Amino acid sequence: MRYGTRWWSVWLGVGLAGSIGPAALGATVAATVAQEAQAAPPVQPSFVSPTDQFVRRVLALSDHRQQAFAVVDKQAALLTVFDADGQRLGATSVLLGQDIGDETVPGVGDRTQSGQLRSGDRTTPAGRFASEPGRNLAGESIVWVDYDAAFAIHRLRPGASAADRARRLASTDPRDKRVSAGCVVVPEAFFQGVVQPALGLRHSVVYVLPERGAWQSLWPQAAAN
Repeated sequence: MRYGTRWWSVWLGVGLAGSIGPAALGATVAATVAQEAQAAPPVQPSFVSPTDQFVRRVLALSDHRQQAFAVVDKQAALLTVFDADGQRLGATSVLLGQDIGDETVPGVGDRTQSGQLRSGDRTTPAGRFASEPGRNLAGESIVWVDYDAAFAIHRLRPGASAADRARRLASTDPRDKRVSAGCVVVPEAFFQGVVQPALGLRHSVVYVLPERGAWQSLWPQAAAN
């Protein structure tokens, strides 16, 4: 969800100075991945994720411009985070928009902010996004994927729906993950241990693979190489 003002400029000022080194990040990621083993089940054997092939093309084209990046595979409801060198930092099951579709619905950002979402608004759009760190009104860190569309990566939040959403995150059926208003929702520990240090301190790139059609349809320059 979108929250009034941007906070990413503050994070860029203090986040870079307080960022952790590779060794500490590696230790944090290892511990977090172990903690998330049950909350982030592997992709079902019958489904072959295109993430590996996609990442090879991103690196070959240097499309991420030497920034950390993440790939959201909507068909598998899986988020994978990489460092600037393309090394995999971790992966997790995620919650996605409840409406099927790869496009951003016009005006959805304003309707999200006013609490007036309509049927069909709750899509998780596909594409290449220049992401930026931010905070919500509660002061929690989030990663803006598309600020104007109120599209972000954020942690599972406490509340009446938290138990049901935690159950959905642990499910092996990607269909159970279609419950958010459009944002990519990750487990708390994964956000703190992987998303925050990799994507939440500086600009990065988030790729969302389409659920209708192949990823090459969104990046024709990649298909041509």
